[in-house]
Amino acid sequence: MASKIFINLAVKDLKKSIDFFATLGFSFNPQFTDEQATCMIIGENIFAMLVTEQRFKDFTKKEICNANKNTEVLLAMDAESKEKVDEMVKNAVDAGGTIYMEPQDHGWMYGHSFADLDGHQWEIFYMDESAIPK
Repeated sequence: MASKIFINLAVKDLKKSIDFFATLGFSFNPQFTDEQATCMIIGENIFAMLVTEQRFKDFTKKEICNANKNTEVLLAMDAESKEKVDEMVKNAVDAGGTIYMEPQDHGWMYGHSFADLDGHQWEIFYMDESAIPK
């Protein structure tokens, strides 16, 4: 079983992407950062490699998805509370991202979503597992 996950996302402007995600509170591993890529720390063993489109092309034979027009992946991430969900989405919008789905409250789970500068869709949710219907 894997002990770490590295999500690779193509970005148009690495500096703008770093600034965007830093505004949301993420940090970056300088060991894996240069002018073509950075390693964004999402959690203890969860990372997103933000890679310039030019460099990303070295890792695939397929066309790079235009995430502003097509959905390539939905990135779902938990938050500590409903308030933290809304705070992250607000910060993303304030930093230049967009809301792509309105909030959804299922009682035991609350979620809201934003798209980053390159159109990658991030779903932020809070889940109260003790309240999951049986």
